[in-house]
Amino acid sequence: MALYDEIGPGYAAFRRPDPRIAAAIDAALGNAVSVVNVGAGTGSYEPSGRTVIAVEPSEVMIRQRPPGAARCIRGSAEALPLATSSVDAAMSILSIHHWSDLERGLSEMARIARSRVVLLTWVPDSPPFWLTEDYFPDIAAHDRTIFPTSAALTAMLERLIGPVHISTLPIPHDCTDGFLCAYWRRPDCYLSAARRSVISSFARIVAEAGVARLRSDLMSGRWIERNRSILTLEAIDAGYRIVCCDVVGKNG
Repeated sequence: MALYDEIGPGYAAFRRPDPRIAAAIDAALGNAVSVVNVGAGTGSYEPSGRTVIAVEPSEVMIRQRPPGAARCIRGSAEALPLATSSVDAAMSILSIHHWSDLERGLSEMARIARSRVVLLTWVPDSPPFWLTEDYFPDIAAHDRTIFPTSAALTAMLERLIGPVHISTLPIPHDCTDGFLCAYWRRPDCYLSAARRSVISSFARIVAEAGVARLRSDLMSGRWIERNRSILTLEAIDAGYRIVCCDVVGKNG
């Protein structure tokens, strides 16, 4: 994953796991005792109290895993270096859009998991977000080509794995994990090149013009005028979804 070799060096500083998101992921894993984390990165959201094996292709990301993190194997989603039915559950957090072959990666997760596959992803059939609508439309246009819609993802998972449940993951206004929509009520954070550098969407575009427009709108008060309705909200639906899929034939 060459992209994360490029953007990975500052990842641990700004992509700190948010405890509310962690709790939602942990709940989705149910009673799984053993879990593989596919596209594990620095180890965010790997659940405590369970046996975790991490799989990550980027050496840059692996080197940033903290002391005491789960054992990490270098490998890709499309060819997981684990035996069939070797863990209770497989999880992947904001990773599937980076895979070279989504169907193959999901099939590999189903192969190694005895009971459940859990994903955290974003869906393009979600409410519009001011950042990409008003300042970085290239991000929105590209993301619609790499993320499957809720219906498409459901159909794929039901065909490859089993029954699917998709739930909305509200993003809190003070989210500590600096992914694309995390700063929805803190627009000045998007002016920071360091923060943008660990958001993969910004690695694919030339951001200077959008940043300049955002800076100007923040200084003039135009941003507040256009987004006043969100300033008192504690959390929003920014399109992030937790997807649980039971592995048919293995879940007893």
